[in-house]
Amino acid sequence: MTDANEARRVVPIGRAVGIKLFSDGVMVVGFSQIPAAEGNLTPAKSCGLKEGDVITHINATEVDTIEAVQEQLAAIGGAEMSIRALREGKQVQVTAQAVQCSTDGVYRLGAWLRDSMAGIGTVTYYDPLTGEFGALGHGVNDVDTARLMPLESGGVISATVSDVKKGQRGEPGELHGVFDTQRDIGSLTANTSSGIFGTLQGDELCRLEPMAVADSSQVEAGPALIYSNVAGDEVQAYEVEILKLFPHAEDGRDMTIRVTDPDLLSATGGIVQGMSGSPIVQNGKLVGAVTHVLVGDPTQGYGILAQRMLETAESCQKKV
Repeated sequence: MTDANEARRVVPIGRAVGIKLFSDGVMVVGFSQIPAAEGNLTPAKSCGLKEGDVITHINATEVDTIEAVQEQLAAIGGAEMSIRALREGKQVQVTAQAVQCSTDGVYRLGAWLRDSMAGIGTVTYYDPLTGEFGALGHGVNDVDTARLMPLESGGVISATVSDVKKGQRGEPGELHGVFDTQRDIGSLTANTSSGIFGTLQGDELCRLEPMAVADSSQVEAGPALIYSNVAGDEVQAYEVEILKLFPHAEDGRDMTIRVTDPDLLSATGGIVQGMSGSPIVQNGKLVGAVTHVLVGDPTQGYGILAQRMLETAESCQKKV
């Protein structure tokens, strides 16, 4: 990060929010056999589609929702169709033929599909000059295929933490939230392996003062703080220790951290799902965000460098 970027100041947030993500296309997450006159068939698998493929077009029609796929199958019936999909970033095209289900008469491909996801996560930072934010420190992945969900649109909504399932060895804990579904407080523009990014409609999540973003060379093993929201809408600072840095990591695991704060250990058992994105502060600078918990020891986990999050956000802006 350059000296100019190092001087950039953002507001650490630490607030839990609800996250809604609608995919750009429809992801294939599994297959199922369709009972038909010819026997049990799985046309989606037979035509060459694979789990993790993102269907974008059926014939010449763009499809972004499960309902759109169903409408196309009903219109085409048993005729051959061309399916375009993205597979690991590359376009593939297959020819398929839906079969009529013998139990309900509906034409089906025999594929389980997903077009949206929702959950709880933590906002890492807010830039008061641009209104942009970063959250999670890792991407939103499909729960069945572990593939990054391609983003068509999405939003964040206000949330309060209602209770916590404490983490135990071998069983990660999680935050449970109550969401205000009446309005979005921000929109998503990118879903990346370094976090989700977008724009907030205002500064209502801000409780802390802006601070400088640390260059990776300024981050060191030793004491630090995380800001996290594990009850209601209150953000508190908790003591942690940065154990080790991994300068060449590329998966949101730039550092290992250990929770040392007795209050956080008592409330959550350590790091729990939903805390991803909690900002990590050291020596008065934003140095990173919590990303993962160690399943075998919930007092420890991983973090991503704040520098990496901001560089990814800037890269996404350039592409737009």
